[in-house]
Amino acid sequence: MTDKLDEMIETAAAMVAAGRGVLAIDESTGTCKKRFDSIGVECTEQSRRDYRHMLLSTPDLGEHISGSILFDETLRQSSADGVPLTKIMQDNGIIPGIKVDKGAHPLAGFEGEKITEGLDGLRERLNEYYELGARFAKWRAVITISEDNPSQACIDANCHALARYAALCQEAGLVPMVEPEVLMEGDHDLQTAYEVTLLTLKTLFDQLFDQNVVLEACILKSSMVVPGADCPEQADVDDVAEATLDCFFNAVPASLAGIVFLSGGQSEIEATEHLDAMNRMGTLPWPLSFSYGRALQSSALKVWGANPQDNVKAAQAELSHRARMNGLATMGQYESKLESE
Repeated sequence: MTDKLDEMIETAAAMVAAGRGVLAIDESTGTCKKRFDSIGVECTEQSRRDYRHMLLSTPDLGEHISGSILFDETLRQSSADGVPLTKIMQDNGIIPGIKVDKGAHPLAGFEGEKITEGLDGLRERLNEYYELGARFAKWRAVITISEDNPSQACIDANCHALARYAALCQEAGLVPMVEPEVLMEGDHDLQTAYEVTLLTLKTLFDQLFDQNVVLEACILKSSMVVPGADCPEQADVDDVAEATLDCFFNAVPASLAGIVFLSGGQSEIEATEHLDAMNRMGTLPWPLSFSYGRALQSSALKVWGANPQDNVKAAQAELSHRARMNGLATMGQYESKLESE
């Protein structure tokens, strides 16, 4: 375990190194179909392969992208030329990661709440994923805010599953990325989002401690503390940054390897601005980086979808730009004027 632990600690540190973050392209086939439908591209195994190959082969992407979360299908795929996508990633300095949960399903007895499934058989799957080249994994839980939710039972169940998953990851030599996402859906205000996020994170780290998870070899993927999308009073960039950091200071141990944010429905620019604002707020006990899906892919997807054969370089340029902007944000060096350069 010592050799594996040393490797995991090294991997976790590399994932959140200054100026770099994680590209999330682990959308399920169903979610990918929705994205492709929006650009008029048929969702087939080949089109998904071609799209993700386009992203992962972006020249010099590794300068700002440290790792990428893949779907099971992608981890096993090769390019049209027969080169494994994992090799393309490694040659580009990008660490392969893998989504391992089986999705969020209704929590029995608790209307409107969900529990993430996938622990059965996970040990065997993790060992296989390590052999296939993955060096970190991700498990997402969702917490919904409404008039009656979330319940403590929902938070407890999801955090316990996250901790059991994390322990199994470290047993297999994979860095666990634990993702308790507090959804933006709803009309709740900033204070409510803060209270739910704080309770969720405190519960999560209690569970991780109970399951003997080594925090120096663990990454938190967190939502930012933001009001619900339907809240009449939206918060400005500094309010979100202050609320999020205050929440983390009260719940996240300093020994954690790092924190990466999900974009959770934010626009590309909003996600970058929020990350930058937090990294301008003085010295922090953990690196703050990004693990964005749509907030890195949206522009590239639109450009590629307009002509998948001819627009590869143009789409890669869009991804490269967003990766660079977010890389600067991890160091508090982003400026809006750079968007037009």
